[in-house]
Amino acid sequence: MQDRDMKAVEHFEELRKRLIITLAVFLMFLCLSFTFVQDIYQYLVKDLPFKLALLGPGDIIVVYLMIAAIVAGAGTIPVAAHQLWLFIKPALTPVERRTALAYVPALFLLFLAGLSFGYFVLFPIVLSFLMSLSGEMFQTFFTTEKYFKFLLHMTLPFGILFEMPVVMMFLTSLGLINPYKLRAFRKYSYFSLIVVSVLITPPDFISDFLVIIPLILLYEVSVSLAKVVYKRKRARQENEKTELKALS
Repeated sequence: MQDRDMKAVEHFEELRKRLIITLAVFLMFLCLSFTFVQDIYQYLVKDLPFKLALLGPGDIIVVYLMIAAIVAGAGTIPVAAHQLWLFIKPALTPVERRTALAYVPALFLLFLAGLSFGYFVLFPIVLSFLMSLSGEMFQTFFTTEKYFKFLLHMTLPFGILFEMPVVMMFLTSLGLINPYKLRAFRKYSYFSLIVVSVLITPPDFISDFLVIIPLILLYEVSVSLAKVVYKRKRARQENEKTELKALS
């Protein structure tokens, strides 16, 4: 019992160490982001066909914090993934260690790809559609805080959801999920993705539809990639069994 308690304490200490390192890196990137936050803000608003308004002196600080936090979060992803790898490394086989480490840069690249998809593809379509609904009936008036919160809701979820393929491949390589079972539960997964799309988009059918389709395609790609990993893992296990039989 004492040995078990000691191991639990060691695991908690190791987890605490990894979390502190990740948090320290995030804070470092956050401070660094504030150096360029005005330039990033100017880039994001330079092509807007309307002026953004401030309702209070604190609004711009909130917006700057949101922008800096997103940039810092993106920069922290590789470090956080590496710290997670270091934490679970003792429990992995040498093959699983190499496989897991290979996923670290993929997490960062897919996060950027998701943000880019949300910002350059989906956000302009949804914003244009919503503005067209007002037509000549309303005077368009956007506050800086509300505009950037809307932008955040249309981009950040995709940065996270685009990491689905890597997560599924990693969990498959560890034997925690089975891609064939994922396909069997496809209808429940689709329902979950529909709920997510409704929650992260404005309350209109067009926006929901534009989000649901990419998410479903992303899920199917994730399952297909997980299936490839699963087959390779099974083939490697069969080869190892064959070699052991030959040696015995």
